Amino acid sequence: MRRCPLDPVFPDDISDETASALSEFLHQLALACDNRYFVQLRRYHRRQMNLYDPDAPWRTPPAEIP
Repeated sequence: MRRCPLDPVFPDDISDETASALSEFLHQLALACDNRYFVQLRRYHRRQMNLYDPDAPWRTPPAEIP
């Protein structure tokens, strides 16, 4: 994933109140995203936990969480 420069999106010359409002908005947006896609996120993260190192096959993935 390529990262883009954030300078145009997050300018330095904003007031403390604006910075606080922006931060609160982004936190609420992230919370809404987590709530909306909770099942998908949990499923994805659970699958990621089941990955193992093929160079060390004696290591087994963690037990399946229901």
